[in-house]
Amino acid sequence: MNHVTPLLPWAPELNGAAPAAAPARPAPAAGEAPAPRQAPPPVPPARRAPGFLAGTFLAIRLAWRQLRSEKARLASAVAGVMFACVLVFMQLGFRAALFDSATQLISAMRGDLFLMHPMTTASFRPEPLPRVRAHQALALPEVQAAVPIYLAQATWRNPADGSRRTIQLVGVDTEAGVLDFPGLAPLVDALKRADTVAFDARSRPEFGDVARLLAERGPFEAQVGNRMVQVVGLIEIGPSFGADGNLVLSETNFRRIVKERVVSAIDLVAIRLQPGAEIEATRARLAALLPADVIVLTQPELVAWERRYWEEATPIGFIFAFGSLMGLVVGMVIVYQILFSDIAGHLKEYATLKAMGYSNGYLRRVVLGAALILAGLGFVPGFVAATLLYDVVGAGTFLPLHMDAERALGVFAMIFAMCAAAGLLAMRKLRDASPADMF
Repeated sequence: MNHVTPLLPWAPELNGAAPAAAPARPAPAAGEAPAPRQAPPPVPPARRAPGFLAGTFLAIRLAWRQLRSEKARLASAVAGVMFACVLVFMQLGFRAALFDSATQLISAMRGDLFLMHPMTTASFRPEPLPRVRAHQALALPEVQAAVPIYLAQATWRNPADGSRRTIQLVGVDTEAGVLDFPGLAPLVDALKRADTVAFDARSRPEFGDVARLLAERGPFEAQVGNRMVQVVGLIEIGPSFGADGNLVLSETNFRRIVKERVVSAIDLVAIRLQPGAEIEATRARLAALLPADVIVLTQPELVAWERRYWEEATPIGFIFAFGSLMGLVVGMVIVYQILFSDIAGHLKEYATLKAMGYSNGYLRRVVLGAALILAGLGFVPGFVAATLLYDVVGAGTFLPLHMDAERALGVFAMIFAMCAAAGLLAMRKLRDASPADMF
């Protein structure tokens, strides 16, 4: 019988042949000690899979190298995230400036409670209420003072070129201490004189360079409505979307300018309570005492009333919120396109990782890591650019535009959520990374 050479001589168990027996150990001779038995070789410990944090770190490293390999694509993605970041920052900044400027007049009033007509929509559009309501509030022993406040708008003639522009008038007893504007305290005695006003130094420049005229001439005459008044000093309030400038004057001087206003009609009452009086208890007693043509509000409620008008009764608040949403949508589309094309370009590499045993969860962490990297790289220059634009736009519009930590953290959270949403959408492409289809 011919001898058949096995096909796999190094693995006879695959050829049907029995494996060669190990050579027998020779028996020890008489008088010799038996040879010591050799210990089996140590078994290497099983390799442990990396934990969640270590695996996430490795996934982020892989995502960074993957993004860095296509520098042009990375730059376009960062630019897209930066654009979305700046757009959201500017929209939220304008929205906050709108509310801050609209409520800074109310916020500067010093009162524990306020009386207002329920039909009043905003401070620049007040509904008058009877002055007698202030006297009725004094019937409670907890009430220390009830100060009427007059609000109206008139025309201001620019002392330089004669142009007219609408300005906000605030009439009040300046000695009562219910207004806390910077620069007002030194002007209390001067505002007692007939036909004197204090000008808002932060008003828009279209009203004229009043600060320079005061420095050169001292108190000078200007026309408000159809009456000549004397500007005796400067205060600081700031313009808003409802008024570009402000004047503070006494009750008597207010009625001299706004002649059509009935003496018995006021717009707001600031109430100061006795020391130790409970605000909520006094508010309930005032609400029960006064008729239905007046409501009793605390100062935070009055500020919220003014804010609600701009947020709900006008389209401005909705426009800024919609602009922020559109910025996020545009940024998400840009990041989605970048991540989707990146996954499509490395589909074979993802399939190789699957063939090596990496799970879909690990690959998802790679994509989310890329989204996180893009969010961070786009947010930093976007934050810097938005801060610079706040200064430029604030100086041009005289609106209180400033960057704060709460807004910065909120925008970063939105940008990260935007990039994460784009990454989740792009993950659908990972289902095509099947090793069986790729090779």
